[in-house]
Amino acid sequence: MIPTITLANGVHMPQLGFGVFRMKEHTAAYEATLQALQLGYRAIDTAAIYENEEAVGQAIRDSGIAREELFITTKVWNADQGYDETLRAFDVSQKKLGLEYVDLYLTHWPKPQLVHTYRAIERLYDEKLICATGVSNHHEHHLEQIFAVANVAPMVNQIECHPSLSQDALRAFCKEKNIAVTAWAPLGTGIVFTHPIVKQLAAKYGKTPAQIVLRWHIEMGNIAIPKSANKERAAENLRIFDFALQVDEVAALTALNTFHRTGADPDNFDF
Repeated sequence: MIPTITLANGVHMPQLGFGVFRMKEHTAAYEATLQALQLGYRAIDTAAIYENEEAVGQAIRDSGIAREELFITTKVWNADQGYDETLRAFDVSQKKLGLEYVDLYLTHWPKPQLVHTYRAIERLYDEKLICATGVSNHHEHHLEQIFAVANVAPMVNQIECHPSLSQDALRAFCKEKNIAVTAWAPLGTGIVFTHPIVKQLAAKYGKTPAQIVLRWHIEMGNIAIPKSANKERAAENLRIFDFALQVDEVAALTALNTFHRTGADPDNFDF
């Protein structure tokens, strides 16, 4: 059983999900998503820019899993930000997914239109087309802009987070504001896999370095969305709920932070 995080409005979001970034080819995305659902994943994270919403939707239908057991996230891309533009973009995503509602809808990056984009997400929430509101790649000052006008605060902030970029300040800010943190690239580039601390913990618990890092996310209270089209790897990522790290071990992994990003800094992103 995958544990859940209770969002600000009481919605339960699985703490471990399956990401489909860079799976553009329809058959590959479909097979990877269906395989993940068959393995036991119940949260799928996609986005308009990934160009695989149709494949994800088909996999959901073919899985035979009841809709209420699933948690589906998608995102509005930068070119479609703005109030009316976001509403139109959601309509396109919803049709491609073939879903009556989406569990979580996010802005993908904090463009200058972020406030108008978020107000559109609030409208989708009011109309019960989405179950929870959120943003992605937002720093504190981006969130403050939203707080100034929002009737419903973002419930999730999806950010790059892993031991090499532990995002301590931003995570603390989100916790204070009751915003759940989803970690994209939760394993980073794997550069910490060879670190002595990670290797020691892997040996101690009989786990792989990737499993140690994913368990670190669970202990930190993050939601993690690793991606892998490899069945064995996807199954391995699920086997992290039969052990727990000690408090000092979690701290040691967090101390590996070097502020190393695998992706862009939201304040310096080429939109």
